[in-house]
Amino acid sequence: MEIKEILEKEEWEGFLARCKEKTFLHSWQWGEFQRVMREEIWRFGIYDGASLKAVALVIKVVAKRGTFLLVPHGPVSLHSQKEIIKVLLTHLKNLAKDQDASFIRINPIWERTKDSEEIFSNLGFRGAPIQMHPEASWKLNITASEEQLFSQMRKTTRYLLRQAMANEDIVIEQSTSLGDIATFSNLHEKVSLRQTFVPFSREYLEKEFEMFLKDNDVLLFFGKYKGEIAAASFVVFWSGIGFYHHAVSLPEFSKLSIPHLLQWEALKEAKKRECVVYDFWGYVNPKTQPKHPWAGPTLFKQGFGGEAKLYVKTQDYPVSPKYWLTAFFETVRRMRRHL
Repeated sequence: MEIKEILEKEEWEGFLARCKEKTFLHSWQWGEFQRVMREEIWRFGIYDGASLKAVALVIKVVAKRGTFLLVPHGPVSLHSQKEIIKVLLTHLKNLAKDQDASFIRINPIWERTKDSEEIFSNLGFRGAPIQMHPEASWKLNITASEEQLFSQMRKTTRYLLRQAMANEDIVIEQSTSLGDIATFSNLHEKVSLRQTFVPFSREYLEKEFEMFLKDNDVLLFFGKYKGEIAAASFVVFWSGIGFYHHAVSLPEFSKLSIPHLLQWEALKEAKKRECVVYDFWGYVNPKTQPKHPWAGPTLFKQGFGGEAKLYVKTQDYPVSPKYWLTAFFETVRRMRRHL
Protein backbone atom coordinates (compact mmCIF):
# COMPACT_ATOMS: atom_id res chain seq x y z
CA MET A 1 0.00 0.00 0.00
CA GLU A 2 1.06 3.58 -0.59
CA ILE A 3 -0.13 7.02 0.49
CA LYS A 4 -0.79 9.90 -1.87
CA GLU A 5 -2.35 13.27 -1.28
CA ILE A 6 -5.84 13.65 -2.79
CA LEU A 7 -6.37 16.99 -4.49
CA GLU A 8 -9.77 16.49 -6.12
CA LYS A 9 -13.01 16.91 -4.20
CA GLU A 10 -14.84 14.44 -6.44
CA GLU A 11 -12.45 11.59 -5.63
CA TRP A 12 -12.55 12.33 -1.90
CA GLU A 13 -16.32 12.69 -1.59
CA GLY A 14 -16.95 9.83 -4.00
CA PHE A 15 -15.02 7.43 -1.79
CA LEU A 16 -16.76 8.61 1.38
CA ALA A 17 -20.16 8.16 -0.25
CA ARG A 18 -19.40 4.42 -0.35
CA CYS A 19 -18.49 4.27 3.35
CA LYS A 20 -21.13 3.60 5.99
CA GLU A 21 -19.29 4.76 9.12
CA LYS A 22 -18.28 8.40 8.72
CA THR A 23 -19.01 11.90 9.97
CA PHE A 24 -18.76 15.33 8.40
CA LEU A 25 -15.45 15.82 10.25
CA HIS A 26 -13.91 14.00 7.30
CA SER A 27 -15.85 15.84 4.62
CA TRP A 28 -14.09 17.95 2.01
CA GLN A 29 -15.78 21.06 3.37
CA TRP A 30 -14.54 20.39 6.91
CA GLY A 31 -11.03 20.44 5.53
CA GLU A 32 -11.74 23.72 3.77
CA PHE A 33 -13.17 25.11 6.99
CA GLN A 34 -9.96 24.21 8.82
CA ARG A 35 -7.95 26.06 6.19
CA VAL A 36 -10.13 29.14 6.57
CA MET A 37 -9.49 28.92 10.32
CA ARG A 38 -5.78 29.08 9.51
CA GLU A 39 -4.97 25.41 10.14
CA GLU A 40 -2.72 23.43 7.82
CA ILE A 41 -4.29 20.25 6.46
CA TRP A 42 -3.47 17.22 4.31
CA ARG A 43 -5.93 14.86 2.62
CA PHE A 44 -4.29 11.48 2.27
CA GLY A 45 -5.53 8.54 0.26
CA ILE A 46 -4.25 5.04 1.03
CA TYR A 47 -4.07 3.00 -2.16
CA ASP A 48 -3.56 -0.65 -2.98
CA GLY A 49 -2.33 -0.28 -6.53
CA ALA A 50 -4.90 1.90 -8.29
CA SER A 51 -7.62 1.09 -5.73
CA LEU A 52 -8.39 3.64 -3.01
CA LYS A 53 -8.84 1.78 0.28
CA ALA A 54 -9.03 4.57 2.87
CA VAL A 55 -8.81 8.33 3.36
CA ALA A 56 -7.39 10.37 6.23
CA LEU A 57 -7.88 14.07 6.83
CA VAL A 58 -4.91 15.29 8.87
CA ILE A 59 -4.97 18.67 10.64
CA LYS A 60 -1.94 20.34 12.15
CA VAL A 61 -3.09 21.78 15.48
CA VAL A 62 -0.91 24.50 16.94
CA ALA A 63 -2.01 25.28 20.50
CA LYS A 64 -0.50 26.60 23.71
CA ARG A 65 -0.39 23.08 25.10
CA GLY A 66 1.62 21.82 22.10
CA THR A 67 1.63 21.12 18.38
CA PHE A 68 0.19 17.85 17.11
CA LEU A 69 -1.34 16.12 14.10
CA LEU A 70 -5.04 15.31 14.42
CA VAL A 71 -7.10 12.81 12.41
CA PRO A 72 -10.73 13.68 13.34
CA HIS A 73 -13.14 10.74 13.16
CA GLY A 74 -10.81 8.90 10.85
CA PRO A 75 -9.21 7.37 8.98
CA VAL A 76 -12.27 6.21 7.05
CA SER A 77 -11.83 2.86 5.34
CA LEU A 78 -13.88 0.16 3.69
CA HIS A 79 -11.92 -2.70 5.28
CA SER A 80 -8.48 -3.84 6.50
CA GLN A 81 -8.29 -1.41 9.43
CA LYS A 82 -5.12 -2.92 10.86
CA GLU A 83 -3.10 -2.49 7.68
CA ILE A 84 -4.51 0.99 7.11
CA ILE A 85 -3.36 2.22 10.53
CA LYS A 86 0.10 0.71 10.16
CA VAL A 87 0.66 2.40 6.79
CA LEU A 88 -0.81 5.71 7.99
CA LEU A 89 1.24 5.75 11.19
CA THR A 90 4.51 5.29 9.31
CA HIS A 91 3.65 8.23 7.09
CA LEU A 92 2.43 10.46 9.93
CA LYS A 93 5.51 9.87 12.09
CA ASN A 94 7.67 11.35 9.34
CA LEU A 95 5.22 14.21 8.81
CA ALA A 96 5.12 14.95 12.55
CA LYS A 97 8.89 15.27 12.67
CA ASP A 98 8.89 17.57 9.64
CA GLN A 99 6.20 19.74 11.22
CA ASP A 100 7.78 19.75 14.71
CA ALA A 101 4.67 18.06 16.15
CA SER A 102 5.13 16.27 19.48
CA PHE A 103 2.44 13.66 18.93
CA ILE A 104 -0.19 12.18 16.62
CA ARG A 105 -3.82 12.06 17.78
CA ILE A 106 -6.30 9.79 16.03
CA ASN A 107 -10.00 10.08 16.88
CA PRO A 108 -11.31 6.96 15.06
CA ILE A 109 -14.94 6.21 14.30
CA TRP A 110 -14.39 2.45 14.47
CA GLU A 111 -16.58 0.27 16.64
CA ARG A 112 -15.21 0.01 20.18
CA THR A 113 -14.15 -3.62 20.46
CA LYS A 114 -11.24 -5.39 22.09
CA ASP A 115 -9.77 -6.21 18.68
CA SER A 116 -9.96 -2.65 17.38
CA GLU A 117 -8.43 -1.25 20.58
CA GLU A 118 -5.58 -3.77 20.37
CA ILE A 119 -4.74 -2.60 16.87
CA PHE A 120 -3.72 0.74 18.39
CA SER A 121 -2.10 -0.52 21.59
CA ASN A 122 0.04 -3.02 19.66
CA LEU A 123 1.39 -0.17 17.54
CA GLY A 124 2.41 1.92 20.55
CA PHE A 125 -0.63 4.20 20.92
CA ARG A 126 -2.03 5.18 24.31
CA GLY A 127 -5.41 6.55 25.32
CA ALA A 128 -5.62 10.32 25.01
CA PRO A 129 -6.24 12.40 28.17
CA ILE A 130 -9.15 14.19 26.49
CA GLN A 131 -11.44 13.71 23.54
CA MET A 132 -11.33 16.22 20.69
CA HIS A 133 -14.65 15.10 19.22
CA PRO A 134 -17.37 12.68 20.43
CA GLU A 135 -16.15 9.15 21.19
CA ALA A 136 -19.75 7.92 21.17
CA SER A 137 -22.95 9.07 19.53
CA TRP A 138 -26.68 8.42 19.58
CA LYS A 139 -27.97 7.56 16.11
CA LEU A 140 -31.38 6.96 14.59
CA ASN A 141 -32.20 5.21 11.34
CA ILE A 142 -34.76 7.50 9.68
CA THR A 143 -35.70 5.42 6.65
CA ALA A 144 -39.09 4.58 8.23
CA SER A 145 -42.12 6.82 7.65
CA GLU A 146 -42.73 9.87 9.83
CA GLU A 147 -45.64 8.05 11.45
CA GLN A 148 -43.42 5.08 12.33
CA LEU A 149 -40.64 7.30 13.67
CA PHE A 150 -43.17 9.13 15.84
CA SER A 151 -44.59 5.88 17.22
CA GLN A 152 -41.10 4.61 18.09
CA MET A 153 -40.39 7.57 20.37
CA ARG A 154 -40.50 7.34 24.13
CA LYS A 155 -44.04 7.91 25.41
CA THR A 156 -43.02 11.05 27.30
CA THR A 157 -41.30 12.48 24.21
CA ARG A 158 -44.43 11.94 22.10
CA TYR A 159 -46.54 13.67 24.76
CA LEU A 160 -44.24 16.70 25.00
CA LEU A 161 -43.97 16.90 21.22
CA ARG A 162 -47.77 16.90 20.82
CA GLN A 163 -48.01 19.67 23.42
CA ALA A 164 -45.53 21.83 21.52
CA MET A 165 -47.30 21.12 18.21
CA ALA A 166 -50.64 22.20 19.67
CA ASN A 167 -49.26 25.48 21.05
CA GLU A 168 -50.05 28.16 18.47
CA ASP A 169 -47.52 30.53 20.10
CA ILE A 170 -44.64 28.22 19.15
CA VAL A 171 -43.15 28.56 15.67
CA ILE A 172 -40.16 26.78 14.13
CA GLU A 173 -38.21 28.66 11.47
CA GLN A 174 -35.35 27.62 9.21
CA SER A 175 -32.56 29.90 8.05
CA THR A 176 -29.65 29.88 5.63
CA SER A 177 -28.75 33.47 6.43
CA LEU A 178 -25.18 34.00 7.54
CA GLY A 179 -26.42 37.00 9.50
CA ASP A 180 -28.45 34.72 11.77
CA ILE A 181 -25.26 33.12 13.05
CA ALA A 182 -24.77 36.23 15.19
CA THR A 183 -28.13 35.52 16.85
CA PHE A 184 -27.23 31.87 17.40
CA SER A 185 -23.80 32.81 18.78
CA ASN A 186 -25.30 35.31 21.22
CA LEU A 187 -27.64 32.64 22.56
CA HIS A 188 -24.73 30.20 22.85
CA GLU A 189 -22.67 32.69 24.83
CA LYS A 190 -25.61 33.51 27.10
CA VAL A 191 -26.20 29.86 27.99
CA SER A 192 -22.47 29.15 28.38
CA LEU A 193 -22.23 31.69 31.19
CA ARG A 194 -24.94 29.84 33.12
CA GLN A 195 -23.67 26.34 32.40
CA THR A 196 -19.95 27.21 32.63
CA PHE A 197 -18.70 25.81 29.33
CA VAL A 198 -16.53 27.49 26.71
CA PRO A 199 -18.61 28.27 23.60
CA PHE A 200 -17.32 28.29 20.04
CA SER A 201 -16.42 31.77 18.85
CA ARG A 202 -18.69 33.64 16.47
CA GLU A 203 -15.97 33.47 13.83
CA TYR A 204 -15.82 29.69 14.20
CA LEU A 205 -19.58 29.29 13.81
CA GLU A 206 -19.74 31.74 10.90
CA LYS A 207 -16.93 30.09 8.97
CA GLU A 208 -18.28 26.58 9.54
CA PHE A 209 -21.78 27.64 8.46
CA GLU A 210 -20.48 29.52 5.43
CA MET A 211 -18.38 26.56 4.28
CA PHE A 212 -21.19 23.97 4.43
CA LEU A 213 -23.66 26.44 2.97
CA LYS A 214 -21.67 26.38 -0.28
CA ASP A 215 -23.01 22.87 -0.87
CA ASN A 216 -26.43 23.58 0.71
CA ASP A 217 -25.49 21.18 3.51
CA VAL A 218 -26.47 23.20 6.59
CA LEU A 219 -29.47 24.87 8.20
CA LEU A 220 -30.21 26.89 11.31
CA PHE A 221 -33.42 26.07 13.16
CA PHE A 222 -34.99 28.63 15.51
CA GLY A 223 -37.79 27.80 17.93
CA LYS A 224 -39.78 30.90 18.86
CA TYR A 225 -42.39 31.51 21.52
CA LYS A 226 -44.56 34.57 20.90
CA GLY A 227 -41.87 35.84 18.54
CA GLU A 228 -38.99 35.42 21.00
CA ILE A 229 -36.25 32.87 20.28
CA ALA A 230 -36.31 30.15 22.92
CA ALA A 231 -34.13 27.46 21.29
CA ALA A 232 -31.95 26.97 18.23
CA SER A 233 -29.91 24.30 16.48
CA PHE A 234 -27.20 24.14 13.82
CA VAL A 235 -27.67 21.02 11.68
CA VAL A 236 -25.31 19.67 9.01
CA PHE A 237 -26.66 17.39 6.25
CA TRP A 238 -23.87 15.49 4.53
CA SER A 239 -23.47 12.24 2.62
CA GLY A 240 -26.84 10.81 3.63
CA ILE A 241 -26.59 11.75 7.32
CA GLY A 242 -28.08 14.59 9.34
CA PHE A 243 -25.88 15.85 12.20
CA TYR A 244 -27.28 17.72 15.21
CA HIS A 245 -24.03 19.60 15.66
CA HIS A 246 -24.68 22.69 17.81
CA ALA A 247 -27.75 23.49 19.90
CA VAL A 248 -28.91 25.88 22.57
CA SER A 249 -32.08 26.40 24.60
CA LEU A 250 -33.00 29.02 27.17
CA PRO A 251 -34.08 27.66 30.57
CA GLU A 252 -36.87 30.21 31.03
CA PHE A 253 -38.81 28.41 28.27
CA SER A 254 -38.07 24.87 29.47
CA LYS A 255 -41.70 23.97 30.28
CA LEU A 256 -42.79 24.53 26.68
CA SER A 257 -40.85 21.58 25.12
CA ILE A 258 -39.69 23.73 22.21
CA PRO A 259 -36.42 21.73 21.74
CA HIS A 260 -38.52 18.62 21.09
CA LEU A 261 -40.38 20.29 18.24
CA LEU A 262 -37.14 21.80 16.95
CA GLN A 263 -35.57 18.34 16.82
CA TRP A 264 -38.59 16.82 15.11
CA GLU A 265 -38.49 19.46 12.37
CA ALA A 266 -34.77 18.79 11.84
CA LEU A 267 -35.46 15.05 11.57
CA LYS A 268 -38.16 15.67 8.97
CA GLU A 269 -35.82 17.94 7.01
CA ALA A 270 -33.18 15.19 7.04
CA LYS A 271 -35.75 12.80 5.56
CA LYS A 272 -36.63 15.35 2.84
CA ARG A 273 -32.94 15.46 1.95
CA GLU A 274 -32.96 11.65 1.65
CA CYS A 275 -30.73 11.07 4.66
CA VAL A 276 -30.84 7.54 6.05
CA VAL A 277 -29.38 8.30 9.50
CA TYR A 278 -29.77 11.12 11.99
CA ASP A 279 -26.73 11.56 14.22
CA PHE A 280 -27.61 13.29 17.50
CA TRP A 281 -23.87 13.93 18.07
CA GLY A 282 -22.43 13.05 21.43
CA TYR A 283 -23.52 10.44 23.95
CA VAL A 284 -22.80 9.26 27.48
CA ASN A 285 -24.67 6.58 29.39
CA PRO A 286 -26.94 8.47 31.82
CA LYS A 287 -27.24 5.36 34.03
CA THR A 288 -23.50 4.95 34.59
CA GLN A 289 -22.56 8.65 34.34
CA PRO A 290 -25.56 10.52 35.80
CA LYS A 291 -23.47 13.57 36.77
CA HIS A 292 -21.73 13.97 33.41
CA PRO A 293 -22.57 17.30 31.67
CA TRP A 294 -23.92 15.32 28.69
CA ALA A 295 -26.22 13.06 30.74
CA GLY A 296 -29.25 15.37 30.50
CA PRO A 297 -28.87 16.06 26.77
CA THR A 298 -28.43 12.32 26.15
CA LEU A 299 -31.72 11.51 27.89
CA PHE A 300 -33.39 14.09 25.64
CA LYS A 301 -31.89 12.48 22.51
CA GLN A 302 -32.81 8.95 23.58
CA GLY A 303 -36.46 9.93 23.71
CA PHE A 304 -36.58 10.02 19.91
CA GLY A 305 -35.48 6.39 19.58
CA GLY A 306 -32.25 5.05 18.15
CA GLU A 307 -29.15 3.37 19.52
CA ALA A 308 -25.76 4.17 20.98
CA LYS A 309 -22.66 3.83 18.84
CA LEU A 310 -19.41 3.57 20.79
CA TYR A 311 -16.15 4.36 19.00
CA VAL A 312 -12.59 3.46 19.89
CA LYS A 313 -11.45 6.08 22.38
CA THR A 314 -9.14 8.82 21.12
CA GLN A 315 -5.60 7.53 20.67
CA ASP A 316 -2.25 9.35 21.03
CA TYR A 317 1.09 8.34 19.57
CA PRO A 318 3.96 10.28 21.27
CA VAL A 319 6.66 11.46 18.88
CA SER A 320 8.76 13.52 21.28
CA PRO A 321 9.14 13.96 25.08
CA LYS A 322 7.18 17.23 24.79
CA TYR A 323 4.05 15.11 24.56
CA TRP A 324 4.08 14.30 28.26
CA LEU A 325 3.75 17.97 29.22
CA THR A 326 0.68 18.21 26.98
CA ALA A 327 -0.75 15.01 28.46
CA PHE A 328 -0.34 16.38 31.99
CA PHE A 329 -1.97 19.69 31.08
CA GLU A 330 -4.93 17.98 29.39
CA THR A 331 -5.43 15.56 32.28
CA VAL A 332 -5.68 18.45 34.74
CA ARG A 333 -8.11 20.29 32.44
CA ARG A 334 -10.33 17.22 32.10
CA MET A 335 -10.48 16.77 35.88
CA ARG A 336 -11.37 20.43 36.43
CA ARG A 337 -14.25 20.13 33.94
CA HIS A 338 -15.47 16.90 35.57
CA LEU A 339 -15.42 15.03 32.26
